[in-house]
Amino acid sequence: MIKVLIADDQAMVRTGFGMIIGAQPDMEVVGEAADGVEAVALARRLRPDVALFDIRMPKMDGLEALRLLAGPGVADPVKVVVVTTFDLDEYVHQALRNGAAGFLLKDSGPALLVEAVRAADSGDALISPSITVRLLEHLSPPAPKSDDGGLSPRELDVVKLAAKGLTNAEIAAELFISIGTVKTHLGSVQTKLGARNRVEIAAWAWERRLIS
Repeated sequence: MIKVLIADDQAMVRTGFGMIIGAQPDMEVVGEAADGVEAVALARRLRPDVALFDIRMPKMDGLEALRLLAGPGVADPVKVVVVTTFDLDEYVHQALRNGAAGFLLKDSGPALLVEAVRAADSGDALISPSITVRLLEHLSPPAPKSDDGGLSPRELDVVKLAAKGLTNAEIAAELFISIGTVKTHLGSVQTKLGARNRVEIAAWAWERRLIS
């Protein structure tokens, strides 16, 4: 079972997330927190496999709580997925710098929330597709590079779609392959490129102008 901690100052949000997580056969909610201080204390005591943190919480915001649990220099980091209403670029950048294992908007839907939890638990990081695309559009790509990173043609197909912000399920449907095969390709791509997550994979593709 994937043990999940939920931290949000709104009881309705905690209840909603709890129902989504609790409905999964391989997940369980092990704790809830209404503020950042409580979230950090519970995370350190319960050691959840994945924690879901809002950004704007009383006593301590989610980004500071994230830094304490997963930031640079933390010996045994907790895998934290930031789930928020606010998709400000500064929040996204700070969350990723502070060690976030995902960044989702609250209106992303149950399927993406569950996928983000599973991704974080397996060591990946899922970012809301709309945020990924917007962040990467701000890049000023250098001149096209000819290297393909040692990727196979099929892996390049997967990378291009991921860089456009498609989810694993959408990529699978587009390429007529299984979601498991998509995950296998992305894992191979991460290894070959030395990328930590799909955002870095997407950045690699955008820098090489693989995305029109």
